[in-house]
Amino acid sequence: MDDWTGGRAVVELLKAEGVRHIFGIVGSTFLDVLDRLYDDTSVEYINVRHEQAAAFMADGLARVTDLPGVCLVTSGPGATNLLTGVAAAYVAHSPVVVIVGGIALDHYQKDAFQEYDLVGMFRPVTKQAIQINKSARIPELLRGALRAAMSGRPGPVFVEIPRDVLSSKLPAAAALSPGSYRVTHAQPPHPDAVREAARRLRQAERPLLLVGSSRLPRSASLARASVAQPPVGRARGRCCRGAPARPRPATVDAGATGRPGGAR
Repeated sequence: MDDWTGGRAVVELLKAEGVRHIFGIVGSTFLDVLDRLYDDTSVEYINVRHEQAAAFMADGLARVTDLPGVCLVTSGPGATNLLTGVAAAYVAHSPVVVIVGGIALDHYQKDAFQEYDLVGMFRPVTKQAIQINKSARIPELLRGALRAAMSGRPGPVFVEIPRDVLSSKLPAAAALSPGSYRVTHAQPPHPDAVREAARRLRQAERPLLLVGSSRLPRSASLARASVAQPPVGRARGRCCRGAPARPRPATVDAGATGRPGGAR
C-alpha cells in the first residue's frame, strides 16, 4: 500500500479538501480508487441507485457544507446520467466535482465500448472540463479543478481520468493544504463600499434585502441576520432556492420573489 497509483492520488487529494463522502455507482473503470477507499475508512463511497441522484446529493452536500461535493462514476452512461444534476449545480453556483473513470487511453477514437466525448458534453455546464492523460499530472490538474470549483463564484467541474491512468504508478504527491493552491477566504468588501451600504440602509424608508441562494453557509446567514435588524422598518425578500438560508423565526420575511414565489 506504499505505492502511489493514480487512484490513491485522487483519494488523498480529496481528503486534503475535507471530502468525507463520495457519491456514485461502482464501475470497473475506477477500481483503483475503490481499492484505496476500501482500506481508508475516513472517506465513504455512497452507492446510489442512479447517477443522477449522485449529482443531486453531491450538490446538496456542497451547498450546506461549503466543501466540494464529489461524484465518482464510470464512463459512458454512468457519466451522461449526471448531466441534469450537474447543470442544476452550475446555475446554482454549487462546487460539485465530477470525477469519471474513463476508458483506457489506447481505446479512444476506436469506437470502443462506452467511448464518448464527455469533456465536450460537460463543458457548457461546468467551470472547467478536462481529461488527465498522465498519472504524474493528477495532483497538479485535480488541484487546479478544485481551485476552479471553489474560487470566485463557485461551480461544478468535470475531470475524466482513463482507467489505465488511475492504475499507473506515480511519485508520492506532496501533502498540501487547500490554502497553498487556492483562495480559502472570501475577499473582504472595500471599507468605503461597506460605509456606503450602511448609509443607504439608514436613509431608506423601507429597506429591503433581496437574498439569493449563491451563498448558503452559516457565515452568510449570520451576516444577513445582522444586517436585517436596522433600527427602522424593514423587510426581506428571497428567491426560492434561498429559502433554507433564512434564520427562523423571521417576522420580517416578505417570502419568495419572482415567478415561483408569492411575494409582490
